[in-house]
Amino acid sequence: MPPTQEVPEASVIVDTELIRKYGGNGPRYTSYPTADRFIEAFDAAAYAHWLENRNIGGFGRPLGLYVHVPFCDTLCFYCACNKIATRDHSRAVKYVGYLEREIKLVAERLGQDRRLSKMHWGGGTPTFLGDSESARLMQAIRSSFELDPAGEYAIEIDPRKVDAQRVAYLGALGFNRMSVGVQDFDIEVQRAVNRVQSLAQTREVIDAARGNGFRSVNMDLIYGLPKQTLEGFAATLERVIECDPDRIALYSYAHLPSAFKPQRRINEVDLPAPEVKLELMTGAIRRLGEAGYVYIGMDHFAKPGDELAVAQRQGRLTRDFQGYAAGGECDLVGLGVSAIGKIGPTYVQNVKGLEDYYSVLDRGEFPVLRGIELTPDDLVRRSVIQALACHFQLAKESIEIAYLVDFDRYFAAELEDLKRLEEDGLVELEDDWIHVTPRGRLLVRSVCMVFDKYLRVAQKRAQYSRVM
Repeated sequence: MPPTQEVPEASVIVDTELIRKYGGNGPRYTSYPTADRFIEAFDAAAYAHWLENRNIGGFGRPLGLYVHVPFCDTLCFYCACNKIATRDHSRAVKYVGYLEREIKLVAERLGQDRRLSKMHWGGGTPTFLGDSESARLMQAIRSSFELDPAGEYAIEIDPRKVDAQRVAYLGALGFNRMSVGVQDFDIEVQRAVNRVQSLAQTREVIDAARGNGFRSVNMDLIYGLPKQTLEGFAATLERVIECDPDRIALYSYAHLPSAFKPQRRINEVDLPAPEVKLELMTGAIRRLGEAGYVYIGMDHFAKPGDELAVAQRQGRLTRDFQGYAAGGECDLVGLGVSAIGKIGPTYVQNVKGLEDYYSVLDRGEFPVLRGIELTPDDLVRRSVIQALACHFQLAKESIEIAYLVDFDRYFAAELEDLKRLEEDGLVELEDDWIHVTPRGRLLVRSVCMVFDKYLRVAQKRAQYSRVM
């Protein structure tokens, strides 16, 4: 494709030269500071304190819940999630029992304000839990929390293990949003990553969701996988568009076999060359724009009428550990191994090992591994990064009023660095505003990185996935 091309029906311009220049390593900013900045000095006692005091002065945020289910029936070679591949479904029974213990510990500290506005079950594969375990876990949640009837309750689905009847059951439990893993429909790609999944299986769960009260369906895709070709991925996109999902997540595959053991089973010779991977991405963005999807930012697309797109237009879009969210800022309780939560000015992450998780809960303690209490500087930078990542623009006055700083003086070094990005067309700088241009929107992570104090100090990005 030509070096620069505008995507129809979306205010984003694909400039491959800029992508080559700025598409290096960088965080996704599902939090700021990012999780690699969490420290073990933030412990269970600190977490308990903030659970008890999240509504200081009566100004508490809405509450959300994330439940991590680490089990999978099979191992997808590309996966970088915290998961346990097993066919022993009896392990789910024990795990749910310990989730019940953690729920009770959290509820005791939260006091009476336990109304949930959103919930997300992720993994691993949440549907590894059978009907009885899913019902038991949902009952434990309902016993300790009040679910807002207008809330968003999402679950990640593996279509290979879920049929229409199971989708109906999940709808009856209270779920109203679904995320469907696809990655690629090309059979050669599927075999190369050990995830063979038919279009018929995928359509069955999506159609069942539509018929059982699910308000939104998301489909996940990955470009850069082994055996992917331009022709094959274009065919996958046509099948995805035919499925008519409300949202699409288009992720870049990061091959880091030294960090993620399953990826060692991928033959590096089969990975697409960098230029091909770039064309896979740009072609997908162009086709999704032609199909009417709006580029929300950082890998995410949505129909214009979807709540994400509406929230972005109305200035209510936020970003958290599940990606973009339409419900505004909220506190988030993380349950299960490796789960991350956000309470007040803090982040907290649970232990990553299953036996460690069980052992700590056996002692009646929160299974906290690490966390962080944000400084005033962290808070102001988080707001700047959120505004840029979610809305592609920032009113300096909004930061000055909220944090009592002189923006230009406080961020003098950052504004000087932004001039280089302005020269390349990624941003436009005004006296009172910072705008991310249509050319810069695909690279908004690079713009956000300018305001990341930890990166500015460390100058170390090798641990992150690529921006593109």
